[in-house]
Amino acid sequence: MNVIQNVRKDHFLGVRFAINVFVGSIVAWIVVWYATKSSPIWAMASVVASSEPLVRQAAKMFRSVLINTCVGCAVGLAFLAIGHPTPWKIPFALAIAVLLSTYVVRIPTMWRHAPITAAIVIAASLSTHSARGGIHVGLLRVLEVLIGCIVGISVSFVGSRLAPVPELEDAA
Repeated sequence: MNVIQNVRKDHFLGVRFAINVFVGSIVAWIVVWYATKSSPIWAMASVVASSEPLVRQAAKMFRSVLINTCVGCAVGLAFLAIGHPTPWKIPFALAIAVLLSTYVVRIPTMWRHAPITAAIVIAASLSTHSARGGIHVGLLRVLEVLIGCIVGISVSFVGSRLAPVPELEDAA
């Protein structure tokens, strides 16, 4: 492929990604706001993380984010179940989430989501000053992340059907 064709391909991928993120963040905002009445920022961030211009890549990202988010949520909830919420739990939870994600789950794509999610869950308990409140808020944040992932892959899929580019889809 010559330089001009590569520029066109990269330009189209950038435009498609921008459209996916734009549409996906609006959809995520509406879904999260009406479903939970909470801020949709985590869902919107997950749209960006799981939305890709190429559907095959979006499916890989969706799977990776979903699994690593569940690992992080489980770690965060386990740490909340042990004693009173304290900021000192966060570094330990982050380390455990990283170790589980890298050595047990072994899905390196988006493996940073496991410790991030663990931190979200535990930090929620610190802001509410109770493990129970933290569990509620933490699970709500994880739900927002999952909604964002579902919206991200859905928008990628619909975008690939509305504006198919076979040579790009095959390159994934």
